[in-house]
Amino acid sequence: MSHSVGEERREEFPPLTRTMFVKYAGASGDFNPMHHDDTIATQVGNPSVFGHGMLSMGFAARVVKDWFGAEAIRRLQVRFSKQVWPGDVLTCVATVTGTREEGGVTLVDVDLTVTNQNGDKAVTGTATAVA
Repeated sequence: MSHSVGEERREEFPPLTRTMFVKYAGASGDFNPMHHDDTIATQVGNPSVFGHGMLSMGFAARVVKDWFGAEAIRRLQVRFSKQVWPGDVLTCVATVTGTREEGGVTLVDVDLTVTNQNGDKAVTGTATAVA
């Protein structure tokens, strides 16, 4: 399958909930109370609990996986730029930035952006997958 520079995939995810944060904490083993205990989170000045950065990254990874297949992913690199909160609606956009031949396979390079409903970037990054 051929991929062209500028081709993109976009996925909007359901609104974030505290339950999602707790499920992610259980799956990851990251039980920092900032992600599940409103009392502690607000005591240090947050409006509420906030999502794990790796949860937001997981949405980006899912778009790449759904597009190319899990076995095709060769590299995934992200930068966390903004916290996500209960009620946020995250959208991931993956955009092809280039293709190249390497080791007898076609690799596709992709830019990733996860934004909230206000257009604020929560995660940015890049991925490389086998076409």
